[in-house]
Amino acid sequence: MVNSLFQWLTMALLTAVPTNSGISKMAELKIHPLYISIIDISHNAKDKELELSVRIFTDDFENTLKKYSTAKVDLTHPADKAAADKLVSNYIVNKLQIKANGKPMNLHYVGFEQNQESIWVYFEVPDVFSVQKIEVNTSILYDYQEKQINIIHAKVNGNEKSFRLDNPKNYASFEW
Repeated sequence: MVNSLFQWLTMALLTAVPTNSGISKMAELKIHPLYISIIDISHNAKDKELELSVRIFTDDFENTLKKYSTAKVDLTHPADKAAADKLVSNYIVNKLQIKANGKPMNLHYVGFEQNQESIWVYFEVPDVFSVQKIEVNTSILYDYQEKQINIIHAKVNGNEKSFRLDNPKNYASFEW
């Protein structure tokens, strides 16, 4: 999955826009910003649960969360870890809904961590014995950036499928 993020970042560099009429020297290119998050959903058949991770660039996530908090938002070094956990969990749960086999799933927050320049948020959904279909409805960071892209990877029985949602598109469905 980290490889997927690398591929998207590489694509961003390749979509650089020249600042001067047609001049294509790297020093004269203006890089177009990339607003992306990645949602990984994996069915753990052994433990009979769905495991989810959501990766968001730290600065984008902090800027978004500032809209929902009167306190300072610093996910790298939170002054109050419990308050940061609550803010992160509430935001994701409100912006990400998952159905497995047509049944809405209750996301159980595990925690978040910073890894390089992104925040990884983890959830589990217990008692998911088998999966034939996963439906995802997400608007993560759509309230921050109209150019937001959400990439969803879903893996069941070793078979991975992916879908790209460009704001305002918010629905993806996977079947096995």
